[in-house]
Amino acid sequence: MIKVEAIVREDALEDVKGALLDADIRGITVSQVMGCGTQMGRTRLVRGNKVSTTMVPKIKFEIVVSSKRWAERAIAAIRHAAYSGEPGDGKIFTYQIDRAIRIRTGEEDVEAITPAS
Repeated sequence: MIKVEAIVREDALEDVKGALLDADIRGITVSQVMGCGTQMGRTRLVRGNKVSTTMVPKIKFEIVVSSKRWAERAIAAIRHAAYSGEPGDGKIFTYQIDRAIRIRTGEEDVEAITPAS
């Protein structure tokens, strides 16, 4: 099992969510997060004054899939939907998952992350 974690711009939320659902990927967790990358924040005008923000609001997607094939499918969907070509588009990380347990049924591993019966 593989966990795919993506941190993207706030305005990419609906596009990424839609792309994942179109790729038949379910079981998505979404969180609002703050962070900074290589651009170290941004400067914007607030009531005529320049304000520097080092922590930028982002959206974090977490998806656990059963195989590398599904992970590549999720990555392709996220990359396509979140791409703007500008700094700050985000990052995608993958992790190996050792174990998953569905609390309600006790199912483990792949059975725990596939649709419940």
